[in-house]
Order: sequence, then structure tokens, then C-alpha cells
Amino acid sequence: MTQKKDPKGYWKANIKYVLILLAIWFVVSYGAGILFKEELNTIKLGGFKLGFWFAQQGSMYVFVVLIFVYVKLMNNLDKKFGYDE
Repeated sequence: MTQKKDPKGYWKANIKYVLILLAIWFVVSYGAGILFKEELNTIKLGGFKLGFWFAQQGSMYVFVVLIFVYVKLMNNLDKKFGYDE
């Protein structure tokens, strides 16, 4: 069931999703890679310290996953507001 098109509501929800996903990415990249590096370095992952891994590769993997999450969220939002094809 689709609703009537509401551009303001659509963009409000879109911006909300973007801000939440960017906050998650910030926490993972800056927090895990810099702020919590020492605590995470006590854990080893594939022979590397976890803090080093997050700083070098983990944040990129999280970013790619967040792209797929954003696509799923936007597809659902498009259907909800009647913008799907």
C-alpha cells in the first residue's frame, strides 16, 4: 500500500537516515580507529591488532555495508511514499 506523495516527509526521512548512517560510520572510523585503539589493540584479528585493523580496513568495510543498508532503507522509503517505479 503506497501513500500519497509527500516530498517534505520523504526528504525529512531521507536526511534522518543519512545522519544516522554517517554517525555510525564516524563512530566506527574515528572511534574504533583512533579513540578506542588502545583497548581494541588487546584483541588480535588474523594476526593484526583489532585497533590497527579498524583504522586500516574495518572502517572501509563498514562503509560498504552502510551503502547496502542505505539502498535497502531508500527502497523501502520509496515504496512508502509512492516514489518506486
